[in-house]
Amino acid sequence: MSADLENAFADDPEGVAETIGLAVEAGLAGCSVEDYSGGEDARIYGLEFARERVAAAAEVAHSGPVRLVLTARAENHIRGHDDLADTIARLQSYQEAGADVLFAPGLATPGDIRRVVESVDRPVNVLAVRGAPPVAELAALGVARVSVGGAFAFAALAALYDAAEELREQGTYGYLDRAATGGKAARSAFTR
Repeated sequence: MSADLENAFADDPEGVAETIGLAVEAGLAGCSVEDYSGGEDARIYGLEFARERVAAAAEVAHSGPVRLVLTARAENHIRGHDDLADTIARLQSYQEAGADVLFAPGLATPGDIRRVVESVDRPVNVLAVRGAPPVAELAALGVARVSVGGAFAFAALAALYDAAEELREQGTYGYLDRAATGGKAARSAFTR
């Protein structure tokens, strides 16, 4: 299991290292660390400071008997700073700091994705967003991993909402046909 650890719930490299240590203890196979602070004073960390945070995470992630796969995220594209040159500089820096996978959520054009993939020597992760190339095209561009974020959960919640609305507003049970498909998939997934 891999976990999205946001900014590792810490600003300073020492706090990042502590969080990654806890992730290792919990038995995670991988995790991601963002260069965005979040919270009330939300900001993108300066490049050198962000690199120090990734280096601290990598040192802990790679020091034990089991190597935790560390994904370093350059958040600028989804945080209002759409600067591809900065993204590439950040990802290259995170690669040098020891990240195993590089991720810049929000990249959507084939040209931008290709430039990122060609600029680094680690696997690149892309977030599935509206307007992004299909998975086969991403693979042809050299993308190693595609993330869906919360989209699958939100799709499931939309189906739940639609079923509840149908029952409340129309008093009908058309949703049971869709539920049967979901039930069959669940039984197939969880029985051996």
